[in-house]
Amino acid sequence: MSGVILNNVKKRYGAVEVIKGVDIEIGEGEFCVFVGPSGCGKSTLLRMIAGLEEISSGDVQIGGRRVNDLDPKDRGAAMVFQTYALYPHMDVARNMGFGLSMNGWPRDEVDRRVNEAARILQLEPYLDRKPRQLSGGQRQRVAIGRAIVRDPEVFLFDEPLSNLDAELRVATRLEIAKLHGTLENSTMIYVTHDQVEAMTLADKIVVLRDGRVEQVGAPMDLYETPDNLFVAGFIGSPKMNFMALDNGRLPDGTAPAVPGAAGAATLGVRSDALRPVESGGDVAGEITVVEQLGDAVFAHFRTGWGQEMVARFEPGTRLRAGESVRFALAGRTHLFDAEGRALRAAAERLTA
Repeated sequence: MSGVILNNVKKRYGAVEVIKGVDIEIGEGEFCVFVGPSGCGKSTLLRMIAGLEEISSGDVQIGGRRVNDLDPKDRGAAMVFQTYALYPHMDVARNMGFGLSMNGWPRDEVDRRVNEAARILQLEPYLDRKPRQLSGGQRQRVAIGRAIVRDPEVFLFDEPLSNLDAELRVATRLEIAKLHGTLENSTMIYVTHDQVEAMTLADKIVVLRDGRVEQVGAPMDLYETPDNLFVAGFIGSPKMNFMALDNGRLPDGTAPAVPGAAGAATLGVRSDALRPVESGGDVAGEITVVEQLGDAVFAHFRTGWGQEMVARFEPGTRLRAGESVRFALAGRTHLFDAEGRALRAAAERLTA
């Protein structure tokens, strides 16, 4: 069993509490992603699991063992850092096997594990090369290989793609996804601020803000049924459009009254839930920016009451800044109360 359980975990620096009572259960073999804005505590939480940060209170369990008081090397976890942290004077093979050699492992077992990791990561042609002779993506694979040879219960990734260019980020992201499929029953915890990485890699996403868990769930569950305004705005690209309601209506009096949304509330609409219409409709505005992305066209527009929004159009749609546009609410909508909590029943009645 290689699952991870966090029970009311807290972290304090003096009087400042940065992790504020986190409860998470990650099952054996799951790929769990911690996502959130900079400063939300995701990397601190990962380092607490690894044993690189002291736990102020609460319990961390790995494989059914309480590990709070164990040294990092005894926790059954291996960490891949944002920086590759490779030894420049060592070749790839020695970089991957160095930790095992230092701990007194037999040379033939070290070689066997290094060769197996190189096979999995397609690094066999590069075992004799020094880090300076490798691309950024290859160096990151070496860093991952160094974790694989330890045969850990849990892999911990701390923003491993942030130093790569856009093309390498995509390629290495795919390599990590394949690695999870290859290493059966390996639990992986991955930290990123990039919600696209989170959506494409994760079995389970933990959305963090200010040291607290905002929501935990499968990627599409978070996308389709966010618990609050923060999650709705953070998950999805482009971000969800939000419109303040006054007694169930938009500021200009358009859009139907929404049952259950009396008083202050917010209506959330994804870009693909706005259907262009010639006349009438629920929302109107003037285009400010057009993004042609090949497989889609995104039009950013400003409503009559000054709200900035974005709508998705079919590929090849010809639009220009300054054009007037009108939309009907033709897809799933989301409602949030004055505290930002989801009002799902009311949103479903509006959609129906």
